[in-house]
Amino acid sequence: MSNYLKNQQLKGDILRNVYYKDCVSLTDLSKLTNKSLPVVTGAVSELISEGFLVEHGLAPSTGGRRPATFLFNRENPRYIVAVAMDQLMTRLAIYNLHKECVYPTQELRLNPFEDNEGLTELIAFINHHVQACGLAREQILGVGIGMPGFVNSEKGINESFFYTERVTLREYLSENVSLPVFIENDSSLIALAELKFGAGAGSKELLVVNIGWGTGLGMIINGQLFKGYSGYAGEFSHIPLSQSNNLCSCGKRGCLEVETSLLAMVEKAKAALRDGAESVLERSFDDESKLAGDHFLDAARKGDPLALSILAESSFLLGKGISTLIHIMNPERIVLSGRGAVAGKMFMPGIQQAINQFCIHKIAEQTTIVVSELCHEAELAGAANLVVDSCEFQIKQVLV
Repeated sequence: MSNYLKNQQLKGDILRNVYYKDCVSLTDLSKLTNKSLPVVTGAVSELISEGFLVEHGLAPSTGGRRPATFLFNRENPRYIVAVAMDQLMTRLAIYNLHKECVYPTQELRLNPFEDNEGLTELIAFINHHVQACGLAREQILGVGIGMPGFVNSEKGINESFFYTERVTLREYLSENVSLPVFIENDSSLIALAELKFGAGAGSKELLVVNIGWGTGLGMIINGQLFKGYSGYAGEFSHIPLSQSNNLCSCGKRGCLEVETSLLAMVEKAKAALRDGAESVLERSFDDESKLAGDHFLDAARKGDPLALSILAESSFLLGKGISTLIHIMNPERIVLSGRGAVAGKMFMPGIQQAINQFCIHKIAEQTTIVVSELCHEAELAGAANLVVDSCEFQIKQVLV
């Protein structure tokens, strides 16, 4: 690699560390990039002259001379379009490099597994809001998209939906929104967000359970996202632990997901209502301004007996699956995240009961289980992280 390319790579690494650490000193950046202080000092000076960074006061004293710190230049802003897809809803928000939302979250009801025009709708959705936000496209570093399904981010494809001919899905999206686009599995992005900013911060061995319309899993091993040999590791929802004969979306029977996903809980609630059960959900489900799963979570948080009983059954089976993960992975921490985490504390009794029943105590006591504070915002944060980790920062184009 030429010295020029090495320098560009170093500058990209510096900008990523500033993004994740907010405000850092030259000494911090030297340690984070494993480069000498003089080399880092030169690269930071170039980034200041290029308009990316500015000096921002002095770090707190630890004895001796206080070092200068650096952060992103607000006078020369860059932005990130974050898109979070799930089985029923697609959300979009735009952030600056200070991780501030500058364009509020927008929603599109879209089922990518069933909607034949889903890809066209997604592109139109992104283009509409990139236009509506009023930002120049040259200020936007890229679009990060988290999506369910078998996503191979290196190849830029999703094996589950949105098939494109001649070019990869990532290339097709990039061409049609006129911006760099990066794609990744939704649960993987949620895990990265929890590692960087959430309940998993500082953990080296971390499992993040994505409680959503499906049941996903993101795995952090030795501080890095683990995706397996072909990129599809973490299909937690398809562990055959269910005793029901319900058919899973994968085409198999017995999958964990058929009893632990929000979609499964909603279907159980609707079946119970048809059988005469009483619940606030009988009226709530008629309100189509919100998704049925959100109505179910609201009812559970308000103490509705039917919702709580269904959630308890699902959380116990979820805990049985988590017990399997603890035995195999011996993680430091497990985070319950995703859309369903807004009711996360209500999942805990059933999960803990299952762990007490199925998990070897000596192993289980080493793992802490916590509920995310990011909840369903985690995927948007992860999609923004994806752009920061993948983009080239347009360093050559921003000379000022």
